[in-house]
Amino acid sequence: MTGTFIFFFAVLLGAVGIGLWLVEVPTAQAASQTQKNVYYWADGKQMVVSGGGDLNRQIVPLSKIPKSMQNAVISAENASFYDDSGVDPMGIARAVVNMAKGGATQSGSTITQQFVKNTYLDQSQTLTRKVKELFISIKVGATKDKDYILGSYLNTAYYGRGAYGCQAAARAYFDRDCSKLTPSQSAFLASTLNGPNLYDPNGGYGAAATKEANTKRAKQRWEWTLRREVAVHRMPRTEAQKWIAKGFPMPQNPKVATNKQGQIGYLTDLADNYIIAQTGISKSQLDKGGYQIHTTFDRKKIGELTRAVEKVSKESIKPKEREVDKHVQFGGASVEPKTGKILAIYGGKNALEHYRNNADYTGVQVGSTFKPFVMAAAMTNGARDPKGQREQPDSERTLVSPSSVYNGDNKVTLRDYDGTVWHDKDGKEWHQRNDGDEDKGPISLRTAMQYSVNTPFIQLGMDVGTDKVRDAALAAGLNKEQLSSITPTFSLGTSAPSAIRLAGAYATFAASGQQAEPYSVERVEDKNGTVYDHKQDAEVKRAFDSNVANNVTDVLENVVQHGTGTSAKIGRPVAGKTGTTDENKSAWFSGYTPQLSTAIGMWRVDDQAKSQKFLSMRGVGGQKTIHGASFPAQIWADYMRGALKGVPVKNFPAATPIGQKVFGEDASPSPTPTTDKPSESPSESPSESPSESPSESPSGSPTPTGTCDPLDLDCQDNGGNGNGGNQNGGANGGPGGPSTSPTTEDPGGPGGIFGGPSGARREE
Repeated sequence: MTGTFIFFFAVLLGAVGIGLWLVEVPTAQAASQTQKNVYYWADGKQMVVSGGGDLNRQIVPLSKIPKSMQNAVISAENASFYDDSGVDPMGIARAVVNMAKGGATQSGSTITQQFVKNTYLDQSQTLTRKVKELFISIKVGATKDKDYILGSYLNTAYYGRGAYGCQAAARAYFDRDCSKLTPSQSAFLASTLNGPNLYDPNGGYGAAATKEANTKRAKQRWEWTLRREVAVHRMPRTEAQKWIAKGFPMPQNPKVATNKQGQIGYLTDLADNYIIAQTGISKSQLDKGGYQIHTTFDRKKIGELTRAVEKVSKESIKPKEREVDKHVQFGGASVEPKTGKILAIYGGKNALEHYRNNADYTGVQVGSTFKPFVMAAAMTNGARDPKGQREQPDSERTLVSPSSVYNGDNKVTLRDYDGTVWHDKDGKEWHQRNDGDEDKGPISLRTAMQYSVNTPFIQLGMDVGTDKVRDAALAAGLNKEQLSSITPTFSLGTSAPSAIRLAGAYATFAASGQQAEPYSVERVEDKNGTVYDHKQDAEVKRAFDSNVANNVTDVLENVVQHGTGTSAKIGRPVAGKTGTTDENKSAWFSGYTPQLSTAIGMWRVDDQAKSQKFLSMRGVGGQKTIHGASFPAQIWADYMRGALKGVPVKNFPAATPIGQKVFGEDASPSPTPTTDKPSESPSESPSESPSESPSESPSGSPTPTGTCDPLDLDCQDNGGNGNGGNQNGGANGGPGGPSTSPTTEDPGGPGGIFGGPSGARREE
């Protein structure tokens, strides 16, 4: 008997030895290393979990997993963890006996075995897999540090609600980082490891996993875990009694972890693009997951902006009733002055259906919302001496006051800074139109801005220099890539900055000339800590003298109080500007208070069409024409009321007199006549017209092209031109070729793929 026993024991030892020798610890499964990126709102609440494959996992070091979580799991799962060799023969024996009796399937596994199963093996319940698990567990237990095994297990275990790892679980159940879990919450999460489908109080799958049954089981397991921690000396009895007395830590209702519908997809894409562009994190690294991304996005303001747009859409845009209401798009953004934080955007109806983010670059021209940059340039650089050279230092220029007078008549002959008639490359004169072909006579720049009269500003741009207008726009915060070629009508808004950039540039005026780059990400962390912190890169630059910016604000306040922007009044100081482009293809309102700058745009384009083409909005919403004073200003005002609710009312800094009262060509030095006033209510008939943009010029006026203004020595081509009707612009953003059709039905070609304006139409 002794010999037989020794023989079989020797055979068993040999088999085990051979097994340990043959079985190698395999490479960790890719799935066990896959993580998610977690995005947070500005208030620290979790926005969404996304990226990194199908698993919701964020790996954190053991040092960030609280002792209460470690103790709860060890007590409930494997009390002898720090003392055993990685396997529990008695536990395995109990599991085998229980299964032989027809009881529930049990793993009989230690934490080491469960870690091995999660990291190196699949989840199958086969004898082969179990044998491999035993041998690998013995090797891992002998070669790996216990803290490493525990940390890895806590980061790979499944807790339910799609959450792998305690960090994802803490967010899924309690919306907090695992480092902030209480001992009571830790005891609950440890309970879910016993079978999340049966221990999630929200219910699970199957008849036995009702909310009531799961809640009862979860409470019992939670209390048992706390008492178990006392029994194995991992929690004082008095502390356990305290947590039990406080009651069960009921988790929040589950949220869809990877939901990108609505605005969420636009927000995460915006954050991703910022990270790739501004940090050392590449797209491939970001795609692998494992980052915690803290954004600047304000949940309340996002909701208010979405609500304001949807309200107008529901009440006025009816594509089933009006063909012209189809393909209407809205875009918007809010930026905080002085910091550049992007607090809110509206990217479109749904990120899962409309893929282009309407708050980012779209190629939509902004029209007269560009005029404040002309005013800023005039007050910063001044008008050139008509007797001087084309390039003049500031000492030869005259700073321009908002009280300066220019000719506001319709189709005024455009002149160069020296008074000579300006001709296009074909030798034709330029006669800019006003809205409704109205003659305004001699008019101050302040009043011209109030009613958005075109002719004074195109001439002011010539007197100051369109290169200086460009510099002012760039200083305010617009991107060079989003500016159009510099022709005279550059001053009237042929450029297409994004809603984010436009709001950011207006925020520079709100901040008395201090410019802060718009940004969407405050901080990025991975398992090793902070990998990007915006505070280290934050830079606020002086774009304009404070009095220049304050004078622009004063002029724009007048627009809202008495001009085309009256529909944007919200019961507190507001400065803003309306904008509309040729053929009513886009309309904007951009404005600000001292605390918040917002731009709202509206246009029509079939985003599902193979050839993207901006369409006229005449008739949209049952209105004859769409202007910045209509739906965009309505959305802006509705949103700003909600976004600023509870925020103290602040006045803008007072502006002091600046510059001299300059008289433009053909503007007599006499009091401004009564023709300054519009013939209709500003809110119904603002002076921005579908024809204010140079892409619809009057008879005899030149057509903007990708070629620079021949009189502008600073101008550089931004791309090739389309040479014939309907041809596309150059790849680097030149405008499309003009139409050669003698009719008004044939539009010019669309702009280049990197942002050139549409080709102009020539009326003949």
